Formats: sequence, structure tokens, C-alpha cells
Amino acid sequence: MNKKIEYTDEPMGKVRRVDDFLPSPEELALKDDTIKITISLTKRSVEFFKKEAALHDTQYQKMIRNLLDEYAVYHE
Repeated sequence: MNKKIEYTDEPMGKVRRVDDFLPSPEELALKDDTIKITISLTKRSVEFFKKEAALHDTQYQKMIRNLLDEYAVYHE
């Protein structure tokens, strides 16, 4: 697929401006307010989260943290 694109000077039709809806780089760089702890989890649950994280291309620790955050918010 090395076909060169040829640009022309033809009318594009009706164009409309789309407002920027993406977060700024500063917003993306923010880190959650976290603290490090030591916790012992069952091998079964860690293997589950590792498998699910691999399927969704994310980190298993982040999935566990998000689950705990949701639980805490629900029960506040």
C-alpha cells in the first residue's frame, strides 16, 4: 500500500467546525492521589485480574484499584 495520494484543488463541500472535546495534555498527565500499601490477595483473584488485564491491554493493579474505588464510592 505505497500508492501515493494525489491532492486536487476541488471543492470539499459543506464543512463545519467541531469543538475540541479531547482533554488537554495536562489533564492526561494528572495522577490519582494514591498511597502504596502491602496487601495479600489470593492467587486465584490475582490470576483472574492478570488474565482480564491482558485481554483489555491494561494493568491488573489498575483494575483492582478501580474496583476498590467503585466499591468505596458506592458504600460512602
